[in-house]
Amino acid sequence: MVERAYAALGALADPVRRRLYEYVAAQRDAVGREQAAEGAGVPLHSARFHLDRLVEAGLLEVERRRLSGRTGPGAGRPAKLYRRSAADIEVSVPPRRYDLVGAVLAAAVERSLTGTELPTALTEEARAAGREDGRVCTASGSDLERCTSVLADRGFEPTPDDGGAHLRNCPFDALARTHTALVCGLNHDYVVGVLEGLSCVSLAARLEPADDRCCVRLDG
Repeated sequence: MVERAYAALGALADPVRRRLYEYVAAQRDAVGREQAAEGAGVPLHSARFHLDRLVEAGLLEVERRRLSGRTGPGAGRPAKLYRRSAADIEVSVPPRRYDLVGAVLAAAVERSLTGTELPTALTEEARAAGREDGRVCTASGSDLERCTSVLADRGFEPTPDDGGAHLRNCPFDALARTHTALVCGLNHDYVVGVLEGLSCVSLAARLEPADDRCCVRLDG
């Protein structure tokens, strides 16, 4: 996922590709190479190469259809058309994962509308998200190595120390600055869920707030 995002970012660093992408993305319907080249002010002979690089980077999608609307013999070959990809591509340094905390919050609010106390729903949803990430982890090694693998994928930047690990980055930083108690609680519950999903018995998650890192650490 991260590698694909960086590839997309690199593709848009080229000014010709960026103009082509911006033109295609602004159209309501898929466009052909000739229209894209003319609209973006790009030479036709180079437009195909750059459009296909944008497809490889996941920024554009291709469809084929006959623009004339005719079918059957003599209708000609379907044209190759380009449209903006439906994929979401996001890059942030350091990593931010507001999609994760957003999903937890949304699920908890939905449950609260059916009668579950909101604090209970928040705890249970955060732990459920962690358990699922732990359950699908394929990393091998010690409990610490497997847990830090999951947390690294989520942007926590775990750094082993003295039999445990501290988390150098909070993936929900902007929310944590304005809603500290809420987000720190969700972080802790998520990490507890990861440990449960991995069936880690040699590690525990505890709150240890600090200005320069995530509020949760792992102890062995």
